[in-house]
Amino acid sequence: MSNEARVGFVGLGFMGRGMAACILAAGHPLAVTGRRNRAPVEGLLAKGAREVADAATLARESDVVVLCVTGSPQVEDVARGDRGLLAGARAGLTIVDCTTADPTSTERLAAEFAARGAHFVDAPLGGTPAQAETGALSAMVGATDEGFAAAAPVIGRFAAKIERIGPPGAGHRMKLLNNFLSLGYAAIYSEALALAAKSGIAPETFDRAIRGGRMDCGFYRTFFDYVVGGNPEAHKFTIANAYKDLRYLAAMADAAGVANPVGTAAKNSFALAVGLGKAERYVPTLSDVVAEANGAKLR
Repeated sequence: MSNEARVGFVGLGFMGRGMAACILAAGHPLAVTGRRNRAPVEGLLAKGAREVADAATLARESDVVVLCVTGSPQVEDVARGDRGLLAGARAGLTIVDCTTADPTSTERLAAEFAARGAHFVDAPLGGTPAQAETGALSAMVGATDEGFAAAAPVIGRFAAKIERIGPPGAGHRMKLLNNFLSLGYAAIYSEALALAAKSGIAPETFDRAIRGGRMDCGFYRTFFDYVVGGNPEAHKFTIANAYKDLRYLAAMADAAGVANPVGTAAKNSFALAVGLGKAERYVPTLSDVVAEANGAKLR
């Protein structure tokens, strides 16, 4: 019988399925809840995981429960629903929320779990689904001292870098800042490519000029793997999720009393794409949306 912490997992999407597989491979007893897409569930069951009926059961039968869902409404539903985590929470339970979420919601949930003697830890992620599969993500953690001590060994199964930012909610604030940088770049790249195309500079020429210089970076290469490489799955993060994250950033800026004009401009680029029916496309395809809105084509 394993001496590792018993782990429950909710959210076997692009990121979650790889994270859960890393946890299982490290020797943790793993329980999961079902989902409409049965493929990742069945894959984990074949490797030794077990399936339970609901989040309340996960909370009762796990030492640590990891969440990796879409946003705060989904986290709150998993936590507060009739058969949610709070219904099964007990002293000593640790919840690790890897969702990109609204920090004010996170702080409220942390207080509700603390009232039951449980820890609520925010640990949003940096990285890609491919990195999730190899345990090479980074995690930005908000937690109490006790919560961090309980959560870190499990987070370390799927994250090679763990940075504690501060108390509950701080990890989600840092993640919104991280995504502001990446999604801001996406909006800038898209506008620059449209302007380049209208000025007679092809995407391939643009890329040759930038690649290897000071403006090159990992996110640039992922984005341009779609733009010039034609890889539709280069960055498997939807425009809908990007728009959601930038709305959370705007709320964070409002709460802090900080002017956020660049964030607002980036948000509006993604709002345009959502309004044009492109919500479920991946972030690099924003380049096509902005180009077409300006009467240009990138390929």
